[in-house]
Formats: sequence, C-alpha cells, structure tokens
Amino acid sequence: MDMKEYWKKNVGYMIVLLSIWAIVSYGCGILFVEPLNTIKMGGFPLGFWFAQQGSIYVFVVLIFVYYLLMQRLDRKFDVHE
Repeated sequence: MDMKEYWKKNVGYMIVLLSIWAIVSYGCGILFVEPLNTIKMGGFPLGFWFAQQGSIYVFVVLIFVYYLLMQRLDRKFDVHE
C-alpha cells in the first residue's frame, strides 16, 4: 500500500476545496461585490450576502464534500475504521 499516494490525493483535495472557498469568500465578497450587488437575494444585495453569509454556507458544504471524498479515499486505501 502506497501511503504517499494517499496523502498526495488528500492534500490535493484540500487544495482544491480551500481554493474554492477562497475564491467564493474573497472573490464574491470583495472583488466581484459591485456586479453581484445588482442582484438581490432576500432583499439584500448578493455581494453583501456572500460577504456575510454565503462564504460560511459554502465552507460548510465543502466540509461535507471533503468528508465524502475522504470516506471514499479511506476505503480505496483500506485505512477506514
């Protein structure tokens, strides 16, 4: 069993998922806030919503996705509990 391959995939998952979170939180909350503010969500500008709530929701979803990916990876490398 090659644990280097396991950790390479694990770190790859973390890099991709944290990059998505950074893009959503920084991009939608700061960089693209003006164009997003032209769209309303629940009575609030979408850029404001992403800065206050959206990035947190995305992070929670990414945690769940990471959990599912790691379950599959652990089973593949036979390191599950």
